[in-house]
Amino acid sequence: MTEAVHTEHVSFDSDGTTLVGTLYSPESRGRGPAVVVLGSWTTVKEQMAAGYARWMAEAGFHALAFDPAGYGESGGRPRQLESPARKIRDVHSAVTFLGRHARVDPRRIGALGICAGAGYTAVNAANDPRVRSLALVAPWLHDAALVRDIYGGEDGVRQKMDLGLAARDRYELGQPADYVPAVSTTDPQAAMFGPFDYYLDAQRGAVPAWDNRFAVMSWPQWLTFDPHPAAARITAPTMIVTSRDAAIPQGSEKFHADLGGPKNLVWTEGNQFDFYDRDSTVDEAATLAARHFAETLA
Repeated sequence: MTEAVHTEHVSFDSDGTTLVGTLYSPESRGRGPAVVVLGSWTTVKEQMAAGYARWMAEAGFHALAFDPAGYGESGGRPRQLESPARKIRDVHSAVTFLGRHARVDPRRIGALGICAGAGYTAVNAANDPRVRSLALVAPWLHDAALVRDIYGGEDGVRQKMDLGLAARDRYELGQPADYVPAVSTTDPQAAMFGPFDYYLDAQRGAVPAWDNRFAVMSWPQWLTFDPHPAAARITAPTMIVTSRDAAIPQGSEKFHADLGGPKNLVWTEGNQFDFYDRDSTVDEAATLAARHFAETLA
């Protein structure tokens, strides 16, 4: 039987910026284990993070989905900046918030990351002993070689790096931030160019809270982000749930091989976007994650 879920609109500080989140809690539970949930790049708490957080609460965990700095209801500028360093700090601050919450046992905090959020939560876990358990769902875990494969080789990467550095320079001189669509089927400059229906369908991820923009100055930070060196320093029990049809399964295999603590790599079915909101795929991934947390946050 699943738990009835109570939601609480919350806010907390992250390096001087006010972040806003939703805390999903089982109605019947008092003080107990909790999980930070972070979704894919460019996203807000109402997208895939909300689905997994609610699922975790139904399974008996307090679960926090939040808007990172520059996104959704949270403060922070520039907006829609995909800054791995800033998001990693925000995950750390979310753990701090949970650890101080009256209904959370600070000795029983885990983290769940989906897609790019997996890399951010993983890097934080490598440096944050308060994170006692980690689950990564359809993780986007790239390294320099994968970046070249995905973004058009050395020339494609250099072009995006140059665009991003120029945009950053203009912003630092006081000009407005430059933006392109986060997702588009018509603009090849979009961060994700193609028929990515999850983000373009109002019945799926195109929620009102999501701003379909990507700060061009994000490119250098995103393209040079490599979570793999952190794997060996992660001692918290870690489960990776993904599929051969997800975005970069080879990144999951490499990361899993390098993990320094107890680990489990589970192959399921579905494409990358199925892990965001397809009921059967999410149910399987969330069930595995909840079982992992139940065993490791006991």
